[in-house]
Amino acid sequence: MSGSSTTTHQLQSSGMLSREQLFHLFNRFTSLTSLPDVKKRIAEAVEDKQEAVAVTTAIQEEIFLEMGVDPSFGLSCLGKVNMVYENDQELMIHFYKFVAREEMACDEAELGPDEFTERMHSQQKLQEQQLEILKHMRQFHLDNQSAILEKLHQQMDNANYEGGASVLSSEQIQEIVQRRVSPLFSPR
Repeated sequence: MSGSSTTTHQLQSSGMLSREQLFHLFNRFTSLTSLPDVKKRIAEAVEDKQEAVAVTTAIQEEIFLEMGVDPSFGLSCLGKVNMVYENDQELMIHFYKFVAREEMACDEAELGPDEFTERMHSQQKLQEQQLEILKHMRQFHLDNQSAILEKLHQQMDNANYEGGASVLSSEQIQEIVQRRVSPLFSPR
């Protein structure tokens, strides 16, 4: 970036980032954090007792500079995306993917490749189980689906939202539905 010091005064520092700017940031960040040398940069920072998120934030700041956006302004805009673009479903989906990508980049650096792979595998298995629950629930009436989701919410709340608590077995689902149907098990 030759001449960047002469263009510093031209950096965007007001208004709000456009959809196009945000999509560019999201895509560029995903691309960069997939590169081995960037992964290494984040991991080395963690080894040096730095926060991984400090490195991912620095990467975002570098992207903002490439885009001609003042880094502090760009970061402050990220904090406003939820409010400004709340009705833009496509942008919000990409924004949450961007946030998840940052978390994954940090986790990978902090856990190391083996433990990270293990965690991703466990996460995938958990999501598959959750999908099966949703498929199973669809065969019940909406009232029963609500009761199942309420039970699942209670279970997760009681377990402080640990991953395994977000799954119910077929037997547990049947029991919830039976309690709603049978007057012997009516809630008090």
